[in-house]
Amino acid sequence: MSTNFIKHTGILFALSIVIVNGNSLLAQQSDAKSKALLNALTEVNGGYQKIAAKRDVQFTYIYDNLDNGKDVSTERHIFNGEHSWGSYKVHQRNVLPNQKGLAIQSLVNGKPALSLDGSPISDEKALAGTVFLRKVNFYWFTMMYKLKDPGTIYSYLGTEKVDGITYDKVSLTYNGNITGKEKNDEYILYFNPDTHLIDLFYFSLPDWGIDDPILKMTLTYEIVDGIYLTTVRESFGPNEKGEYVLNGRYTFKDIKFNNGFKAEDFKL
Repeated sequence: MSTNFIKHTGILFALSIVIVNGNSLLAQQSDAKSKALLNALTEVNGGYQKIAAKRDVQFTYIYDNLDNGKDVSTERHIFNGEHSWGSYKVHQRNVLPNQKGLAIQSLVNGKPALSLDGSPISDEKALAGTVFLRKVNFYWFTMMYKLKDPGTIYSYLGTEKVDGITYDKVSLTYNGNITGKEKNDEYILYFNPDTHLIDLFYFSLPDWGIDDPILKMTLTYEIVDGIYLTTVRESFGPNEKGEYVLNGRYTFKDIKFNNGFKAEDFKL
């Protein structure tokens, strides 16, 4: 991720605090509104049960950080158990970026494995990165179906007009006692009043040192085999002037459900 994300963002941090604090009373009184918005989204996309009924998925993931490098992987995920496998033919950014060859990651029953051209990699940092990527890649694919996961906490933040659309905003945080994480991501979700889908959101990345939801993501949806998927995401971060600039484009394509994968198939 570009250092432009985190340079000179004190003003944005302060602004975000003012916005959240200014809406604190509204948020405390509006959980029913948040619940209604999440329920409306679930009515549209069918909830996690609908996507989990597809059993598993394979797709091509193009993770393009523009001038900062690209990863291209074949992703395989099993919904029940959240087992994950990825084969990287291009890995300039997040997976062994200084090495050549075919990199393969897997996460089965919480146990990571990583290989390069068939040879196992035992480096602890690389394996920790494998855990992170396998979990985050699964999450980005299924995010809109996981907004009611155990530990989620949401509060209504009012409305905001963006590009002519008046969005309902919801703050999404997590109970660390339930997630088991020392630091959890935060989101500010923008619900489209007509489609009930989330068109954009702001988010934090505490694993990368960004603890406030100042990063922006916009979403493009497609319906694949009856499932709403965010097949293109674009991320934006504040530059030195506090202006949001495009930082990355992330694409899911060649999506195929019900491949018959088993957890054992993912073990390296």
